[in-house]
Amino acid sequence: MAESLETAAEHERILREIESTDTACIGPTLRSVYDGEEHGRFMEKLETRIRNHDREIEKMCNFHYQGFVDSITELLKVRGEAQKLKNQVTDTNRKLQHEGKELVIAMEELKQCRLQQRNISATVDKLMLCLPVLEMYSKLRDQMKTKRHYPALKTLEHLEHTYLPQVSHYRFCKVMVDNIPKLREEIKDVSMSDLKDFLESIRKHSDKIGETAMKQAQQQRNLDNIVLQQPRIGSKRKSKKDVYTIFDTELESTSPKSEQDSGILDVEDEEDDEEVPGAQDLVDFSPVYRCLHIYSVLGARETFENYYRKQRRKQARLVLQPPSNMHETLDGYRKYFNQIVGFFVVEDHILHTTQGLVNRAYIDELWEMALSKTIAALRTHSSYCSDPNLVLDLKNLIVLFADTLQVYGFPVNQLFDMLLEIRDQYSETLLKKWAGIFRNILDSDNYSPIPVTSEEMYKKVVGQFPFQDTELEKQPFPKKFPFSEFVPKVYNQIKEFIYACLKFSEDLHLSSTEVDDMIRKSTNLLLTRTLSNSLQNVIKRKNIGLTELVQIIINTTHLEKSCKYLEEFITNITNVLPETVHTTKLYGTTTFKDARHAAEEEIYTNLNQKIDQFLQLADYDWMTGDLGNKASDYLIDLIAFLRSTFAVFTHLPGKVAQTACMSACKHLATSLMQLLLEAEVRQLTLGALQQFNLDVRECEQFARSGPVPGFQEDTLQLAFIDLRQLLDLFIQWDWSTYLADYGQPNCKYLRVNPVTALTLLEKMKDTSRKNNMFAQFRKNERDKQKLIDTVAKQLRGLISSHHS
Repeated sequence: MAESLETAAEHERILREIESTDTACIGPTLRSVYDGEEHGRFMEKLETRIRNHDREIEKMCNFHYQGFVDSITELLKVRGEAQKLKNQVTDTNRKLQHEGKELVIAMEELKQCRLQQRNISATVDKLMLCLPVLEMYSKLRDQMKTKRHYPALKTLEHLEHTYLPQVSHYRFCKVMVDNIPKLREEIKDVSMSDLKDFLESIRKHSDKIGETAMKQAQQQRNLDNIVLQQPRIGSKRKSKKDVYTIFDTELESTSPKSEQDSGILDVEDEEDDEEVPGAQDLVDFSPVYRCLHIYSVLGARETFENYYRKQRRKQARLVLQPPSNMHETLDGYRKYFNQIVGFFVVEDHILHTTQGLVNRAYIDELWEMALSKTIAALRTHSSYCSDPNLVLDLKNLIVLFADTLQVYGFPVNQLFDMLLEIRDQYSETLLKKWAGIFRNILDSDNYSPIPVTSEEMYKKVVGQFPFQDTELEKQPFPKKFPFSEFVPKVYNQIKEFIYACLKFSEDLHLSSTEVDDMIRKSTNLLLTRTLSNSLQNVIKRKNIGLTELVQIIINTTHLEKSCKYLEEFITNITNVLPETVHTTKLYGTTTFKDARHAAEEEIYTNLNQKIDQFLQLADYDWMTGDLGNKASDYLIDLIAFLRSTFAVFTHLPGKVAQTACMSACKHLATSLMQLLLEAEVRQLTLGALQQFNLDVRECEQFARSGPVPGFQEDTLQLAFIDLRQLLDLFIQWDWSTYLADYGQPNCKYLRVNPVTALTLLEKMKDTSRKNNMFAQFRKNERDKQKLIDTVAKQLRGLISSHHS
């Protein structure tokens, strides 16, 4: 019961709160109803309270009903007035709407304008963010279009890292971001394409670059020669740095060269306006630098270096491949050298103007390959050269080639070593050329002493050939030199040969001793081989006359004497004294001695052949019985020939003339003896023997006349002693003396061989019966035949005892 009272009290409190509480805050009050368990009873109480209030409201309304009716009446009155007011308001509103319509339209326009203004402002703000991006992208495109690839790469980097992140939410930015790798690849491809074009251009123009570099070297060498000849204060040899001016190419990734000057080389202005421009001035190296920078920035420098070196190695192999007909002209060699020099000038410049694109090891490797291939090609092609002028020009070209590359720091000692090999070949070609020169000189010579009719002519000859003869100088004009034209011509050609040898040794960096040794060895070869062969060919050729042979002996004698002047000539041009240790001596004098000896032998042979030709005209009647009174015509002609011949021997050395005369007399005596004893002469008469004796006496008379001075007493007659004693024995028929004294040192017929005597006696054995000449012997000496038989028998016994 107590609980129901409490519940009733709680419900009462809740009802009061509902009545007095604001409607918005009634929720907690109602919630407290439902928190309890007697909400049914609460509802009952609530209904009761509502009914109570309804009764109170009804009572209040009843109490105020009359006032309510009065109010309604008043309201009806107000209704009419309100209707009038409504009509007025409606009419006013209509007027107002009509009058404000334009204002509304203006307000709408103003609203739209304000909206557009707001949009424009927002758009401007957005464009202010996007325009730098678009401008940078446009700049990028322009740079790529104008092939300014390295700035394009820097622009791309700024675009990617600075500008695009600010507007990354726009679609066009995403497109740009997607294109950035493609643009990088495009820049790489384009720069690589430029590099390929550069490499192709360099390959085509290597010869022009090399030609310019070699002209520079030639110009510098000429300048050095002038300086050496006319020393000037302050004059210095140009270094490689002076050959071309290199821009500062310490290239940094942050501040590379601009596109306008990258790789462009200029040569400093020299005092000489005509100086050849720098070789590198012909080349724009900017494609290499740009490509190197681009690949370095993109982190692909090693790839670029490998590609560049690989391509240049390929080009080096092409450059080092000589054309098949290179040996035919000097231009072929020059173009070959120009290409090689051009190649290495470019590589040397790249070495010094880039940071590691190529290194010294790479250059040295290429040079070693080039050196070996070049030397092998030169050895092969130079071996085909037969013209010494071409070989000399080639040598000068090789020296210029070596000097040019030496300026750029390349070792060229092997080239100079190879030039020493070519020097031997040059000597051989010179020897062949001079063989033709000597042959022409000897063939065109008249082999007659040089006549001079005036002092001017005399001095001209003496100026060409070192000759001194006080007796000849004293003689009046006209007069003759003892030698013929080929002596001064040969002498001068030997000097020309020496000059030709000297030309090759120039600029080879050889010592004076080495040059002197080379010239002397080559000159010795010229004398002992070339000139010797030419002289021997002249001496041995058919139909050469004795006059020519005599002149050759005289000429070679004078040329032999001139060798000392050739020694002095070589000494003067090399400044190496003959007594210097290891100096090669001119032993070519043996050439002239050998030629003279060969000519002497040929004279002896020629004389003998002439004698044989005259003897072929001998026509003895071996069966004649008539006694002649003069020598045979053929022999008289022969003696006349010998006299005129030995008269020509006036200028020959005495021993040569004496030997020739003695040889001729001996050959004549031997030939006459053979003529007398030949097997075809089966019989002969004493009359024939008498005629033969007259011929021998003519020969002896010739020997006694001294055709050549210098013989002692009857030395020349001794050539005919065998014939004389044999003929005396038969004509005097002095067999008793011969047989009695045979074998004794003082025998009267010491030179008569019993075999020879028996042979001749056999030819006279049977002639007594057939010849009237022996009719006298039959009358006066009837036993003549018997005596011949007896003598023959004794001779046989003498021969038999002598041999046993």
